[in-house]
Amino acid sequence: MGRVTSDTTASDADAHRAKELRRQPPTWQLRLRRFGYPVRPQDDVRTRLVPGFPEPSGRMWEVFGAGPAAAARLTRWAAWGGPLLVALFAGVLRFWNLGSPRKVIFDETYYPKDAWSLLQYGYEGTWAKNANDALLMHPPQIQLTPEHSYVVHPPMGKWVIAVGEWAWGMNPFGWRFTVALLGTLSVLLICRIGRRLLRSTALGCLAGALLAVDGLHFVMSRTALLDLIVMFWVVAAFGCLLVDRDRTRARLTAALPLSPDGLAHPEPEVGDRMRLGWRPWRLAAGLCLGLSAATKWNGLYYLAAFALMTVLWDVAARRTAGARHPFRAVLRRDVAPAFGATVVLALATYLASWSGWIATKGGYYRDWATTPEGHTGAWTWLPDWLRSLWHYQTEVYSFHTGLTTPHTYQSNPWSWLVLGRPVSYFYEDPKAGADGCSAAEGCAREVLALGTPLLWWAACFALLYVLYRWLFKRDWRAGAIVCGVAAGYLPWFLYQERTIFLFYAVVFIPFLCLALAMMIGAIIGPPGSSERRRIIGAVGAGVLVLLIVWNFIYFYPIYTGLPISKTAWHNRMWFDSWV
Repeated sequence: MGRVTSDTTASDADAHRAKELRRQPPTWQLRLRRFGYPVRPQDDVRTRLVPGFPEPSGRMWEVFGAGPAAAARLTRWAAWGGPLLVALFAGVLRFWNLGSPRKVIFDETYYPKDAWSLLQYGYEGTWAKNANDALLMHPPQIQLTPEHSYVVHPPMGKWVIAVGEWAWGMNPFGWRFTVALLGTLSVLLICRIGRRLLRSTALGCLAGALLAVDGLHFVMSRTALLDLIVMFWVVAAFGCLLVDRDRTRARLTAALPLSPDGLAHPEPEVGDRMRLGWRPWRLAAGLCLGLSAATKWNGLYYLAAFALMTVLWDVAARRTAGARHPFRAVLRRDVAPAFGATVVLALATYLASWSGWIATKGGYYRDWATTPEGHTGAWTWLPDWLRSLWHYQTEVYSFHTGLTTPHTYQSNPWSWLVLGRPVSYFYEDPKAGADGCSAAEGCAREVLALGTPLLWWAACFALLYVLYRWLFKRDWRAGAIVCGVAAGYLPWFLYQERTIFLFYAVVFIPFLCLALAMMIGAIIGPPGSSERRRIIGAVGAGVLVLLIVWNFIYFYPIYTGLPISKTAWHNRMWFDSWV
């Protein structure tokens, strides 16, 4: 019995000795100590797993006359107060005169009417040919019949638009209300996401402010189209995954043993074997990704990209925690829960979005499975509604991939980042004295889906910067931003023969703003820079931000359809391709 005990003691001692050897600096560092070189202090793994927020300084508030106690309170409140103020600013911009122009502009001829039909029947009915003019009468005339119509987008985004119509009526303000609300909330989300991602309240609020003054995001927030709704759910999913990342790493951190010096060190037992438990924020991300795909199918690309990203984050977390085989550990313990929380939940959400079509009998292709064509094949044992829905999806896919009809405002994705061909949603040229026109030469009223040019052109350089940070500095924050841009941008290169438009890029503009905020943070200078370096950087960054704000103000009339003289309108058409 004593022999067993001594053997156990010896094995414990060997294990302890092995751990200590792993914690020793490499041999080459020990040799350098002979020549007077200090050994680099060992990092606390806790700071690598979950970097803390830098201690905020109250110097700015003290400059404005606040005492130390008041400055400390204001600094704490800034974490939420700053983002809320930026969101309030964005909301005022988006809701101000939201019902103007009082027209059915661009693709509002489809989605608001489909949304109203969903409220009435649970599926998309048929509208009369002159229904647009009838809707703008006083009172509006609803020329809708229950005869089903063929639509090529899932219903979720139209249900979102329907909420505003239910609350405010079938009018331009009503059908734009919920989209404007989501546009405002997306600014708040980016402020908070930027704060968590960049560990800076100021840079987070800057990212949100840049999004607030982007012309494309602004126009899309004031138009009842589906793409901004997709963007909102994508941003919400990204934020949920960031919270999940921090909380999961904090759980790993809490399980790591502490050395006598109070530092946490890598522990293979924790990294390889620990189960990460219940992860509600990843489930919330899966729900949001499902809602994005249930609005437009391009949300599926984000589902694939973000599902892969969250698994790679788990690999990196386990490696930092000490896992000897992090990929194997993730395959065994994390991939299946991740797949269920993202892909399975998202697909279930997509299916649930069709509930109105499933529950009724009037939708397009709803009874296809009961026709002679639907009775053939190997899947007749499935429910009729499921086979009918699947047939509908295949028909929609064929439509999207075969859509090559030329359009005046179509563009190639190669030109999107430089705003090569924006889309005009609305244009009128009132004469002097009509519709608020005071110019003798006549006026122009336009709603042009054009990003703020200086913001987008600066974002091109910011993209190069975050690519550099990701590829050469292994900065996971830059990698996350690159993932957000790539998932919304690169897939369109697969469909260059298809009729596509620049406004599809609204889905990834929040990530461009995050990239630009990250680059501006580098321009200002990292912590520890000299005061002179910080001042020069702050001046340069401030000039760039002010020029972007000025650029938005300059183009504001052609974002909102305000009447301006023909000369003023021509001055804003910087390139022939914008006309």
